[in-house]
Amino acid sequence: MLTFVLLAAGLVALVLGAELLVRGASRLALSLGISPLVVGLTIVAVGTSSPEVAVSVGAAVGGQTDIAVGNVVGSNIFNVLLILGLSALIIPLAVNAQIVRQEVPIMIGASLLLLTFGLDGRVGRVEAGTLLALLVAYVGFLIVQSRREQQAGADAAAATGAMPVDKPATRNVPLQLLWICAGLGLLVLGSNLLVDASIALASAIGVSDVVIGLTIVAAGTSMPEVATSIMAALRGERDIAIGNVVGSNIFNILGCLGLAGVVSSAGLPLAPSLLNFDLWVMLAVAFACLPVFLTGRTIARWEGAIFVFYYVAYVAYLILAAQQHDALEAFSGVMLGFVVPITVITLVVAVSRPAARPE
Repeated sequence: MLTFVLLAAGLVALVLGAELLVRGASRLALSLGISPLVVGLTIVAVGTSSPEVAVSVGAAVGGQTDIAVGNVVGSNIFNVLLILGLSALIIPLAVNAQIVRQEVPIMIGASLLLLTFGLDGRVGRVEAGTLLALLVAYVGFLIVQSRREQQAGADAAAATGAMPVDKPATRNVPLQLLWICAGLGLLVLGSNLLVDASIALASAIGVSDVVIGLTIVAAGTSMPEVATSIMAALRGERDIAIGNVVGSNIFNILGCLGLAGVVSSAGLPLAPSLLNFDLWVMLAVAFACLPVFLTGRTIARWEGAIFVFYYVAYVAYLILAAQQHDALEAFSGVMLGFVVPITVITLVVAVSRPAARPE
């Protein structure tokens, strides 16, 4: 009974925290002259990824590196397939051109870099430090890029004699920061309650650290992203909804694993199952964003449904594999021989059609 109470309390905290965070972040973007997309890629993404940081770093310090790495890999798969899928099912998500042109390739590049670093079975401390350095460079680049674009827009307006746009929210920056901090606090609290309750349930039925990290912990620490992206979609802040997911995935690899690898004296050893399967799934999911985002630069409901379906299939595979179930071979055969080819053909046909919507 206590476990279910903790689950309920965690969900309430997540919903309230997401509402405060999205409201504060969207108004802060207006006040500071930074686009909502950049806010989603930086402030919101870093904030909603704070549970992943806490769990991965804590697990690395405690020697539970399988949970540390599994948490990040599982969270990235969860973020794209389930969060974007659910958000698109609620309302089709218009994709900013910058996401397709810049952020998705960076997410793919970070995934490839992690896979390359881990080919020897370990992400060393120097490699982890490289990931952290790349994160700092990426965030700095985003901020400079956004301010230049805003300044270019202002200069163009001045050249044409257009009136400058007022910034009514500028005076309320402290209040917006307070909303963001309160929202983040509630998100972290709610995520911790969910993770603790979920781990207790998973441990009671006897599941390995890798599977717990890839599923229960990953889903639990991604609850802030779930709440924030869905709330942003409902409020019409679609750039924040998508930017939060893509930015969180980039931050998870560069920031969470980078920091966890630096504080771990032995680096981050990679379990064979992660190296042989889950890291490749994470990379495939990152690549899958390109054709989906290019179909009219809108994530349609049917594409969201495909994402959700594949996440359910992925979790089902993990459960069957963990139990060495007799149905595993048949399940894998159906997925690889029928479902995946049909999906690829559908996406190819969709991408080959003229864009249905303008950017």
